[in-house]
Parts: sequence; C-alpha cells; structure tokens
Amino acid sequence: MAVRFGIIVFPGSNCDHDAYHAAKHVFGQTARFIWHKESSVGDADVVVLPGGFSYGDYLRSGAIARFSPVMQDVARFASRGGLVFGICNGFQMLCEMGLLPGVLMRNASLRFVCKQVNLRVENARTPYTMRLQEGQVVRIPVSHGEGNYFASDDALDRIEGEGRVVFRYCDGSGALAPEANPNGSARHIAGIVNEGRNVLGMMPHPDRCAEGVLGSADGKPLFESIIDHIAQA
Repeated sequence: MAVRFGIIVFPGSNCDHDAYHAAKHVFGQTARFIWHKESSVGDADVVVLPGGFSYGDYLRSGAIARFSPVMQDVARFASRGGLVFGICNGFQMLCEMGLLPGVLMRNASLRFVCKQVNLRVENARTPYTMRLQEGQVVRIPVSHGEGNYFASDDALDRIEGEGRVVFRYCDGSGALAPEANPNGSARHIAGIVNEGRNVLGMMPHPDRCAEGVLGSADGKPLFESIIDHIAQA
C-alpha cells in the first residue's frame, strides 16, 4: 500500500512541487497538495511543510503561516503521533507553532545562503533517519536567509541530552568546523525532532537531492525511512 504524502501549500511556497515530485515520481507513493485554507490534512500518513517564503516572510519566516486554517489540524495530527516533516520554511513554521523548540534567526552573515553543505547524522533512530547511520556525513543543499537556529543554553542542553538533534553542519570529514556552519546555528544544529520523534524540522533540502540526476541522492534515505516506518507501523 502506497504511503500518502500530504504537502501543505501556502502563498509563497516554492518547494511544494519538489516534495511532491520526490514522493510521487521518485518513490512511487501517493501525494497530494493541501491548500493552507483547508481545515483538515485528510487521510495523509505524513504531512510535509515545504520550503519557500510563505506570506513573503513578512514579520518573521513562518510567523503568519502558523495561523493558516490547516495548521490547527497539523498540530492535532502531530499530537496523535502523525509524521510532520518541516523543510526549511517548514522548520521555521514548526518553531513558530511551538511544535519544536527554539527559533530561526537571520543568518549570521546577514546574507542569503544557497549551496551544498555537509551534515553529520546525529540520530539514526527516528522515522526519518532509519536508512542512515550515526556519524554518517551526507551532502544536502541549503537555501535560506533565516536559518540561524537559536535556543537558550538550557533548552539546547535538554535537546542534546534527549538525543533530539538529528543533523549538524560539518565539514567533509564530519568535524564541526566553524567554516562549515553556513548560518551561525547554535552548536551547528541543522535539524531536530520533538520529544515523540514524529516531528522533524530541518533547514537543508532533502527534497532537492533525492535523485542522482540532481547531482546528489543523499536526501533519498530520508524519504525511504519515512516509507519504511509507515509500512512497518
């Protein structure tokens, strides 16, 4: 049975089709767009909050999108253990909603960053990383102006202590070199999960590197992990 991907579309989304293409055409699953004004995510097995510039990033990235009608049902879906995958702008929305701790601020350079980066896998025991190994380095693109992850030291200690950091920016050898951090994120954090491990937010774009023709297929294991997890549920 195919996994049902529901991809939320906001005014300003520009990576919704990337997620749709990966789910439907690369991995052969069922995918449908869910307009932000809908009231329900329907029968989705996994909800994707895609990258882009929802509402033009007015106020703060994701700050307006969190009030879209469908987001109340996204929160309900997450509270019942449903998989919610926030990519880039989607990560920002999850933090604005309080489904993930911390905030995403302007890049330390105050410049938009669009390039391939290295990520070190910190937790391979989530529904999104089952096909990866801890310590493995993957190469995934970023494209953002507000990807600088910040939380209080107490919150960061708690997130790390609970094993909720999933990815960190690193160099090709896996070292946390300052020059490998593209946005100044605290402790090189690139992606985290909630306490239940069913909600993942990450700034890099696995949807843009899920097939070799794009120059990298390092995002492929994340989608495969989601499909495996739901199939085993």
